[in-house]
Amino acid sequence: MGVLSLGAQHAEAQKYITAAGVRLGKDNFGVTVQQRIYSKGTLEGIGIIRNREASITVLAEHHFGLLGRSLNYYAGAGGHLGTEKNHGGFGGLDGILGLEYKVAFLPIDLSLDVKPSVEIGHSEDWFRVPTAFSIRYVLIKEKNTGLFDRVFGDDKKSKRKKKDKNSSRKGLFDF
Repeated sequence: MGVLSLGAQHAEAQKYITAAGVRLGKDNFGVTVQQRIYSKGTLEGIGIIRNREASITVLAEHHFGLLGRSLNYYAGAGGHLGTEKNHGGFGGLDGILGLEYKVAFLPIDLSLDVKPSVEIGHSEDWFRVPTAFSIRYVLIKEKNTGLFDRVFGDDKKSKRKKKDKNSSRKGLFDF
């Protein structure tokens, strides 16, 4: 257990910057877009259509590595707004807990999550705990993240980094 938690602390988050795709649940479907905002955090937008209603959710998520950067789990929170056909608008607060896998050598990201929500102004439900499966296409990938990139990386970049480290010349804002 200690080895897994040690690996999770030092692992990076996901291997992409932007990914978009579809989200499929038991009684709903929709679209999902994830945008990395810092090294281990994303903003996710979800548009969902259910029987007689539609909603938009925005979530801030923090990713934790499991067994490397391709497999991670994430947790987050946010809110949603929606409309129900017979009763009008509603809103609410959401949480999310999920497991994500970036498929090796393909621009595909798979995730499975549970997204509990508290509904405000909804006529039928006040609390939901839906689960869903998402498949996303990586639109913008992180550069130089794979084993082959490290082995066969750009020699000019590595030489430039070494030169910059060894340079004794400092600029105006270098401290």
